[in-house]
Amino acid sequence: MKKKVMVAMSGGVDSSVAAAILKEKGFEVTGLTMCFDLPDARTGKPGCCGAQGISDAKRVADILGIRHYVLSFGKVLQEKVIADFVKQYSLGFTPNPCVRCNEFLKFDGLLKKAVGLGMDYLATGHYCRITRMGNKYFLKKALDKKKDQSYFLYRLTQDKLKYILFPLGGLTKVEVRALAQKYGLPVADKKESQEICFVPGTYQAFIEERLKGKFSPGPVKDTQGKVLGTHKGIPFYTIGQRDKLGIACGYPVYVSKIDSRGNTIFVGKKEELLQNRFLVKDIVYPGAAIRRKSLLQVRIRHLSPEAAAWVKPAGKKAEVVFKSSCFAITPGQSAVFYKNDTVVGGGIIEEVLT
Repeated sequence: MKKKVMVAMSGGVDSSVAAAILKEKGFEVTGLTMCFDLPDARTGKPGCCGAQGISDAKRVADILGIRHYVLSFGKVLQEKVIADFVKQYSLGFTPNPCVRCNEFLKFDGLLKKAVGLGMDYLATGHYCRITRMGNKYFLKKALDKKKDQSYFLYRLTQDKLKYILFPLGGLTKVEVRALAQKYGLPVADKKESQEICFVPGTYQAFIEERLKGKFSPGPVKDTQGKVLGTHKGIPFYTIGQRDKLGIACGYPVYVSKIDSRGNTIFVGKKEELLQNRFLVKDIVYPGAAIRRKSLLQVRIRHLSPEAAAWVKPAGKKAEVVFKSSCFAITPGQSAVFYKNDTVVGGGIIEEVLT
């Protein structure tokens, strides 16, 4: 019997090609698009979860001759991703909603739905790889390092990895678009969405609408405690921010610390944001937990390069010490640990240590 796979089809070129590849390989493919019930304000934007995305996914499914379904995940998105996104900013943290979306929606709610419907696998268009050695599964970077999305997927664990396929892990974006042309898919030249799918404008405006005034202006201070000006509200700032601070010091300053309890923003010179020690919480290990202090490569945001660091585990937390200082280590962001091209583990940056 053919292995059954459900493909999460967003209507974009990546997930469409993933479905085509799996059908060509002999899988019994079913497409499913997650509808997030997002507001119409997004209409016209290149996106992955609005009406246009659903329509494009349906057209691709018809061309491939596979079944296609649409399920609402709007409530889960609101509860697990959007509510946390707003809450974290209100507390002075900078969250990564794509990490939570993968953890709670695609590879929890959708994965359970796929297994419940008798599927052998769930597949997506992520640029990432999964390898198997014996009974162990390992999450690895995509071969195309410019498109690698392993940073967003580090929270996948053994019980989930065995049910997941990433058909694009060994391809480049150029090759994927060429395959879309080969398969005759109408989304071959579709633009990519680079923004947070549920934010129709700026994140500041989105949070302001959600909090409806549940924040207030406060002091902006330098690292010595001198008041330099007034900020608009804690949720509108993030570590490392330079623009829109509304203060003049005669030299560039950056947000260096956010004190939500004291409703205070601290700023400093760039060199004051060069740090090398921080604490990580809520750690997961896709393969096997590390038990002792280890020298690994650590990435502290999606677009930042990895850097060598000592990782000292302690239960669900770990202390990370970079060999060289890094700029703007940001609480709320994810820190992901690598050994060569394998994801060792990762967690949420809780606190910068001095």
